[in-house]
Parts: sequence; C-alpha cells; structure tokens
Amino acid sequence: MIVVSDTSPLSGLAIAGYLGLLEQVYGRVLIPSGVMQELRRGGEDDPRILEVLGLDWIEVRQPTNQKWVEVLESEHNLDRGESEAIALALEVNAEALLIDERLGRRKAVDLGLSITGLLGILLVAKRRGLISLLQPIMDSLIEEANFRIGANVYREVLAAAGEL
Repeated sequence: MIVVSDTSPLSGLAIAGYLGLLEQVYGRVLIPSGVMQELRRGGEDDPRILEVLGLDWIEVRQPTNQKWVEVLESEHNLDRGESEAIALALEVNAEALLIDERLGRRKAVDLGLSITGLLGILLVAKRRGLISLLQPIMDSLIEEANFRIGANVYREVLAAAGEL
C-alpha cells in the first residue's frame, strides 16, 4: 500500500505517543521534503515530533513535478508541505493521502485522491484492535498537540468508535 502523509497526522500522533499506529496500519509512509522541513520546525517546539525523522518506515521522496507544486501553492493557497504531499500522492498513485487541513483535503478530493485524516487513522486502528479507547487519544491531541476537533465531530468519531 502506498500512502503519502502531510505534516499534521505525523506530528499529532508523535505528540500523543501513538506514531507507531501509522506503521501498523499502513506499513511504509512517504513524505515530501516540505513535510520533512515542517516536522523539523515543529520539533524545535516539541522534540517528540523529531522522532518521525528517524523512523525507517518513513521515506522522504520529492515530487518531480515542481510546477504542479507551485500551482497548488500560488493558485490554491496551500502551504509547501500540503502542495508537495498532494503532488507526490498523484505521482505515485497513492492509495491514500493523510491530510487534515480543510483546504488541502478539498483540493486533494477534487483531484481524485483518497484521503483520510488523523481521526480516520485512529478509527481504523480502533477497528483493528490496535487501540482499546479512542477518546483519551483525542483528548491528548486536543490538549497537547492543539489539534482542533469540533464538538460535533468529536461526538461523531466517538459514536463511530462505539465509545458513546
């Protein structure tokens, strides 16, 4: 399975202490250099994020179509990491793009990519029995990683996980 990730699923799971779930769910994960740079910058504020860069199942691969990256940045208002992740996912025909930011998700779907976010990853992990409870992880993401989850989405995810 080929999976490309943007920054937030990686940094969120690293901060919450559940980064290993990505390897258990997807095996190898590709990231572009823009995401690697964002992780380095995030690691200056929280060293747990730097753990991502030392994992052998995370592979840094640069998209070859830099013009497409520039179009995504300039015409669609995406940041460098999101733009490169979308371009890379298209190039490698990824089965999934892991991305949370609304604008990037919308553009990825418009381009025909299958997407999932951090909460979707946690739901898959729960269904596979890799975690027993999702709520403490979501609470940790909110409190420690400043991950924004609306009240309705919070309840919907807990309901989907069978925790309501």
